[in-house]
Amino acid sequence: MRIARVYAIAKKEIIQIRRDPLSMAMAFLLPLILLFIFGFAITMDIKNLKTVVCDLDKSEVSRRFASDLSASGYFIIVDPSVDYQQIERIIDSGAAKIAIAIPRGFSENIRLGKPAQIQALIDGSDANTATIAAGYLSAASDMFSAKLSPRRSAPAVDPRVRVWYNEDLKSRNFIIPGLIAVIMSVIAALLTSLTIAREWERGTMEQLITTPLKTSELIIGKLIPYFLIGFIDMLVAVSVTVFVFGVELKGSLVLLLVVSAVFLFGVLSLGILVSIMTKSQLPASQIALVMTFLPAFLLSGFMISIINMPYVLQLITRIVPARYFVTIIKGIFLKGSGLSLVWFDLTLLALFGAVVFAAANMKLKKKIA
Repeated sequence: MRIARVYAIAKKEIIQIRRDPLSMAMAFLLPLILLFIFGFAITMDIKNLKTVVCDLDKSEVSRRFASDLSASGYFIIVDPSVDYQQIERIIDSGAAKIAIAIPRGFSENIRLGKPAQIQALIDGSDANTATIAAGYLSAASDMFSAKLSPRRSAPAVDPRVRVWYNEDLKSRNFIIPGLIAVIMSVIAALLTSLTIAREWERGTMEQLITTPLKTSELIIGKLIPYFLIGFIDMLVAVSVTVFVFGVELKGSLVLLLVVSAVFLFGVLSLGILVSIMTKSQLPASQIALVMTFLPAFLLSGFMISIINMPYVLQLITRIVPARYFVTIIKGIFLKGSGLSLVWFDLTLLALFGAVVFAAANMKLKKKIA
């Protein structure tokens, strides 16, 4: 392999990228746009749940209960005094997600030390929101009870829970690092999926065939500019994650960048392989999108826990490189994982990159032989 040939191909590709505004936008703007859109749009935190209250007790204690719910930040009392007959219509119309009915005798039962019940009606059309809202209501009720009866006898079991790695239980800390992996896998494969196909469509591939250029030199020369672009995108994405979204990087930045480089090499090689096989930019971009976005979004553990998937899908996830990158990047961001904890996943990513690069090299040899 001659470095001068590789450099010439890389320089040629850089010139083509600079002359193509669409490629420049896809390379530098699209990752940021996707990161901001998905970063702010995707969240599992539930706040500002619209709530109505049917207070039949009309006592100071019942008003304090409603006030404490509103002060928690999870509930917004849009109407503190609705009639019980209106509740069904309000929830059906979507004006509120939760209705709380406080019966007569609520404050009296509390004063006498008897169980004081309330009724909570929750819109269950969104099962996730309904489940979380029910948990919030239960916790708020327990806190209100403890505030009214601070001297009550201790429970038989008193769990002291300590959360590791994501102490604030913010879904953003869990989602954003995985989102970086999804975006980078899609962008990298899309960029390189057009390179060889563009040469065939423009008729310049025949000129490259007549040169003494080796296939490995051509592929590496094509990869280098997009590898640099992907690395810059990765640095920008990490910076945005830390300084804009406020996700703390607890692990080593150097290790994160090394792992990212290995992952980028693999997905860029995959894009090259797709480009070689299709010879056309449109089907190449479509195939690259299907091969990267859907597996990375659905089968990488980015949003859906792999252990909760059917066993057949769990097996399929083992051939999705984004799965291992998501695991590593979440570990480095949230747990501060070192090389001793990520070496196995890193080895699999390196093996994936080597296999795909070898396949692209073999496939291109057949085309230019």
